[in-house]
Amino acid sequence: MDWGLKGKTALVTGTSQGIGRTTAKLLANEGVQVVAVARRVELVEQLAKEINGTNGGKIIPLTVDFSVDGESERIAKEAEALLGHVDILINAAGGSRPVPFDATKEQWLEGMTLNFFRIRELTHALVPGMQKQGWGRIVTFTGTSEPRMLNAAFTAKAAVHVWAKALSREVAPHGVTVNCLQPGRIRTEQIQKRYPTLESELEYSRQEIPVGRFGTTEEIASVALFLSSPLASYVTGTVIPVDGGSSRFAF
Repeated sequence: MDWGLKGKTALVTGTSQGIGRTTAKLLANEGVQVVAVARRVELVEQLAKEINGTNGGKIIPLTVDFSVDGESERIAKEAEALLGHVDILINAAGGSRPVPFDATKEQWLEGMTLNFFRIRELTHALVPGMQKQGWGRIVTFTGTSEPRMLNAAFTAKAAVHVWAKALSREVAPHGVTVNCLQPGRIRTEQIQKRYPTLESELEYSRQEIPVGRFGTTEEIASVALFLSSPLASYVTGTVIPVDGGSSRFAF
């Protein structure tokens, strides 16, 4: 299938492993010039070697540490300088931050900074360029809307949903779409730490996932690929779960 992505440019965060890595790879294989950023840049350099380039796509690795103020704006400028402009932004950096009831302000701030503030800063740095060219795609991987515990990341991701919805209405007249994807139990480093054995994975799947298994990074990255393409021009302001049916809410 032709996604209409060949010749596009993208900035993808969180590309050292998991969903971000797979999304960057799929985009590059579709002919997209991808600036892929992560703290563990050596892993991104390995990914770049996996791209055969037959369709014109490639991976350009860059190092980033989103715990540092100003990194979002720096990466945005570097990506625009390397690519000329950025058509697609994939926000995949982040991490779970479980906190106790008596967590400190610093613990909450750290979780909110990584999982909301840096996403907002990076996106707002790139939106003017997208508006100027009259086309853009912003896809952010978020988290559950059915939390079972206190987790600063869950709170931050909820903020992303509200912010992204408001932003989508503002930039829609400029040909820019903004969408969120909620991963369910996708096989990544973070999930495998929580379910280290096949038995633990199968037990959870039987109890909580109607399709009866964990998902792959390719299954959710493919949805991101669609939302990044010209084919999804009428889809914006949405939050789409990719979770095998495990979410219980109707809307």
